[in-house]
Amino acid sequence: MSTTEETAVRQLRADARRNRERILDAAKDVFAEKGADAQMDDVARRAGVGVGTVYRHFPNKDVLMGELVTQKFVSITEQTREALKKDDAWEGLCEVIHWSAEEMARNGALREALRDASAAYEYAEPARRELQAVTDKLVKRAQRQGELRKDFRAEEMSMLIGGVCASMGAPGNDWRRHLAILLDGLRAQPPARRRAR
Repeated sequence: MSTTEETAVRQLRADARRNRERILDAAKDVFAEKGADAQMDDVARRAGVGVGTVYRHFPNKDVLMGELVTQKFVSITEQTREALKKDDAWEGLCEVIHWSAEEMARNGALREALRDASAAYEYAEPARRELQAVTDKLVKRAQRQGELRKDFRAEEMSMLIGGVCASMGAPGNDWRRHLAILLDGLRAQPPARRRAR
């Protein structure tokens, strides 16, 4: 391959990467606005590319949604790794949960994908497993420090966030209040409180 041909291939790859990033950025906005009913044509229009370009990168909507869910799991994993650096594991855990809930509140389509355990969720499974492994470390640290109840498991985090998500967008519901009550229920009870029951 000549130098000119190699340069052309590198440029094509750079263009493809930029298109993929534009599609993902557009998809975040479109799905946040229209929910899971948004179509690939909507994403293509928002990204300023042809619908064929969208399909070259993402063969169907489930794959596209799966990539968005994967990105979200990766982001939460990064937040959880940062929380592991804190001396106070309970504080770190609460920060991760609050951050995750705020992210879910901003994106209705992501909430739907996670709640329904759709095909999009299956595409994100490797990232979900990585998140659970890191979360398990944080949960166990908070338990060793005596702040988190001993019977809580990392795999129950999705159930906790899912419950909070269920209260999002419903008239009269305050999901932040819901989350505060749940977090209070996760705290380890001091011995005096347990004896008083």
